[in-house]
Amino acid sequence: MYQPPGFRDPVHPDYVCLLKKSLYGLKQAPRAWYQRFTDCVATLGFSHSVSDHSLFIYRRGSDMTYILLYVDDIILTTSSDDLRQSIMSNLSSEFAMKDLGPLSFFLGMFVTRHSGGLFLSQKKYAEEIIERAGMSSCNPSPTPVDTKAKLSISSGNPYHNPTEYRRLAGALQYLTFTRPDISYVVQQVCLFMHDPRTQHMSALKRIIRYIQGTLEFGLHLYPSSLSKLISYTDADWGGCPDTRRSTSGYCVYLGDNLISWSAKRQPTLSRSSAEVEYRGVANVVSKSCWIRNLLLELHCPVSKATLVYCDNVSAIYLLGNPVQHQRTKHIEMDIHFVREKVARGQARILHVPSRYQIADIFTKGLPLQLFDDFRDSLNVRQPPVSTKGVY
Repeated sequence: MYQPPGFRDPVHPDYVCLLKKSLYGLKQAPRAWYQRFTDCVATLGFSHSVSDHSLFIYRRGSDMTYILLYVDDIILTTSSDDLRQSIMSNLSSEFAMKDLGPLSFFLGMFVTRHSGGLFLSQKKYAEEIIERAGMSSCNPSPTPVDTKAKLSISSGNPYHNPTEYRRLAGALQYLTFTRPDISYVVQQVCLFMHDPRTQHMSALKRIIRYIQGTLEFGLHLYPSSLSKLISYTDADWGGCPDTRRSTSGYCVYLGDNLISWSAKRQPTLSRSSAEVEYRGVANVVSKSCWIRNLLLELHCPVSKATLVYCDNVSAIYLLGNPVQHQRTKHIEMDIHFVREKVARGQARILHVPSRYQIADIFTKGLPLQLFDDFRDSLNVRQPPVSTKGVY
């Protein structure tokens, strides 16, 4: 570190300061800390995950340990309590650490253990969003979005406080970590953060009113088989009134548990609904490939093919029969990798009726009854009922 202005040594102006501790906030600090932690766990026998750079894996015979690192917050899970104590002791000798016991809170998410599995919730964070918006006494809404046409960039007059809009929209993005039921509408309001309008703010307030009525809701995880990977994908064709781009969404289940979901506007225009669905299938197959690689590193490989459910028959035919015609000649070559996965037997594309297409909740506004059914299929429900002796 160079001598700071006002404290330079006139006798030795070319000298530098020798730091005994690193300065907080330096851009080099995260990489230096990560490298030090990586070197330390490597000496304990951990291997670095290629699929997720924040994951470290230890395996010796029947002993298994996973470490998940986020800055200085660490989740440690082991196959036995003795192994956990040993690793904690080794890490404590190198770093100043505190054992917080069983996982109950991590990065704003509360983890509740019950007889049936785990319950993930961000209730406190949701309450802070509602209070920040000044809507603590608002009336709840049954759904986060209506079934009308999508918002446009010219919907209404410019909102008088765009900073407030951006702050609330950004906060809602983090809430989707345990609330996939609001992923679609949050994605929609975030499209207009550069120039929010009054109708955009009305849509954002409806999300908050919906959260007010479902504060207790969270994501349930249950003990389940890891032998099957099932995904649903859907897309609307030219739904954006301004750019005519399409919104695609998917959800991925490992066994009975929802582990990944997305609602995103496609980066290019599509000339047909078949092309839109084709791109959506390619997106979810790409995600499934990453999940399969991660499970392989966790020593929990999935041997069966990934099942992908799509409600567009034309897209399914395109994936199974590589015919070149006017509807496929212009599609980028990288999208066609999904055909190779199908040919190798690593993925199977199946048809599902629209009534049972769960991914519809990530692409459009739904009627109340259908929305409630799909939300329940996503395992987004109220917390488990606690009884005496169960915590």
